Amino acid sequence: MPFKSKAQRRKFAELLVKGEISPETFEEWNRETGKAKLPERVHPRVAAKPKRKPKPKRAATSRRRGPKASKRATRSRR
Repeated sequence: MPFKSKAQRRKFAELLVKGEISPETFEEWNRETGKAKLPERVHPRVAAKPKRKPKPKRAATSRRRGPKASKRATRSRR
């Protein structure tokens, strides 16, 4: 079976150096590939989407009273 990409050929060469495949296997694949112009990779890597920045958390402060709450407080005192 011929190589499909330059990356695959490099991987097989690395396996050959490590002794995980035989030289005959590598030569067979190399012969079948011939002088074909191979792509760098068969499937280009997909670019990762940029991560969204988390919204900043508010500081833990006392709850603010709105205008209605302050009016109610003053009316009840009268």
